[in-house]
Amino acid sequence: MKAVVLAAGKGTRIRPLSETVPKPMLPVADRPLAAHAVDAAIGAGADEVVLVVGYEADVVRNYFGDSYRDVPVSYAVQTEQNGTADAVDAVRRAGLLEGPFAVLNGDNLYDPAAIERLFERAPAVGAVEVENPRNYGVLSTDDGTISGIVEKPDDPPTNLANAGAYAFPAKAREWLEVPASERGEREITDVLARVIEEFAVTPVTVDRWMDVGRPWELLEANEWKIRELDRRIDGEVSDSAHLEGDVVVEAGATVKPGVVIEGPALIRSGATVGPNAYVRGATLIGENASVGNAVEIKNSVLSAGTSVSHLSYVGDSVLGRDVNFGAGTTVANLRHDDADVKFTVKGDRVSTGRRKFGVVAGDGVKTGINTSLTPGLRLDAGATTRPGETVDRDR
Repeated sequence: MKAVVLAAGKGTRIRPLSETVPKPMLPVADRPLAAHAVDAAIGAGADEVVLVVGYEADVVRNYFGDSYRDVPVSYAVQTEQNGTADAVDAVRRAGLLEGPFAVLNGDNLYDPAAIERLFERAPAVGAVEVENPRNYGVLSTDDGTISGIVEKPDDPPTNLANAGAYAFPAKAREWLEVPASERGEREITDVLARVIEEFAVTPVTVDRWMDVGRPWELLEANEWKIRELDRRIDGEVSDSAHLEGDVVVEAGATVKPGVVIEGPALIRSGATVGPNAYVRGATLIGENASVGNAVEIKNSVLSAGTSVSHLSYVGDSVLGRDVNFGAGTTVANLRHDDADVKFTVKGDRVSTGRRKFGVVAGDGVKTGINTSLTPGLRLDAGATTRPGETVDRDR
């Protein structure tokens, strides 16, 4: 089966991390977010992958190339973001859509076993049981097949939310030119509704699923995937360093004397940690990143090329590429009133649902020495702070 993976969006809700990198290419453990969907599709038996690209398309192309894990890869361009059905229709317009096909979102994480079942039971749709289905597209069922789908209903017919994973029959390619919805987008769920009318569509339960749309969800995605890694030490680790639990140190990484790492943690190739640093929680230290002397990193993501200088603390935070935190930079990750930390998404302050959440720094952010950063802070790409400054407003 051909797998279509949608990776064209701008990811405005996850900014500032997507200001220069498409959301599907943000790091989740040892690969980009979209690679987890592609890997799940290949593991399920996909014999070809088509990536729908748009925003910063070359970043996607450069990573996956013409072949990925010995499976051929093609690309279709969605020139305007006109919805998920339009994205799949871009594949048809490019002459790349023949036979049965699966559609996966490149910014979703799926239970790989569920994607395998999805392929086996096609036509089928991934379904996840949720506590509050009013926030989702909800699937109704009849005698073990899907009888309908309704978006964010006041009175949900079931607790089965649409997980955004589809295995369509070849006939579905003829129904992609659906009209725009009330949101002004051409929705793949409208295509699904037509398929439901013509075919018996099986709901496939997805044991674990995640839509990664906002920065704290990228942090949660890393918590999930880093915890799945088994201990592996391929890099250079000092005899006086202490590594506890499931820690991965990739070849080319260096862990210096006096370092303590409490897994799960992933230290990627080219990264340097220490001396005397403390890394704990589900933490990703990206390729060629640097953690200096007496630095503590807790439950955070440090993207490629980022540096946190000596005597600094970073907790529950996401740092983009080539960020440079000056010596003594301290991140606060807990409100005095213990309320959930809020963060700015598309101009609005919204709850992260997390009691502990630090800062989100876009690519190239630089802090002066002894900078203090307050919880839920957003620093856009290229932002700077002065030495000794306390920053309590987004910049």
